[in-house]
Amino acid sequence: MHVKRTKHDERSEATRGALIAAARALFALRGFAAVGTEEIVRAAGVTRGALYHQFADKRELFAAVFEQLEAELAQRMAKAAAGAPDPLAALRVGSDAWLEAATEPDVGRIVLLDGPAVLGWERWREIGMRHGLGLVEAALQAAMDAGLLAPQPVRPLAHVLIGAVDEAALYVATAEDRPVARAEVGAVLDALLTALAA
Repeated sequence: MHVKRTKHDERSEATRGALIAAARALFALRGFAAVGTEEIVRAAGVTRGALYHQFADKRELFAAVFEQLEAELAQRMAKAAAGAPDPLAALRVGSDAWLEAATEPDVGRIVLLDGPAVLGWERWREIGMRHGLGLVEAALQAAMDAGLLAPQPVRPLAHVLIGAVDEAALYVATAEDRPVARAEVGAVLDALLTALAA
């Protein structure tokens, strides 16, 4: 069944998109706490009423920005891993794509630093897991099916790997020399995946 979209629906979607784009740029630049709603609506070219029509408050706008970023990151990692020669290589490539993303200001600030503080750890984790857990579980199961990893419970292993990769990404995002930090933790993650395959 196709639902016909009205001009009002299109305007509402455009307003929402403008608010998310403006907030994302400002949150990435200065962080959630340093950005006011008046600045966001000015940057988006909308009214304060439009902001509160779309979002209950600035925190919910942040949640929408975070959700958008997580979806983009999952797509990036899946796309990067799609060209890998085998499932274990896909895990390596996906992890590397996440570390590369951690060097970017919007990912580092919004996803890794402000996300847990603004959303609370449980909500932050739920959104991140919703976008990434299935990808990691599928890659691990495929690696086991291909004989590249010893058979074992997939879900706990996925949680441990996600925890390791998230900590590695946080290390990169907060490092003074991000390229060096990325290379260092990339080598650690590679060794971890190699040890799993042994």
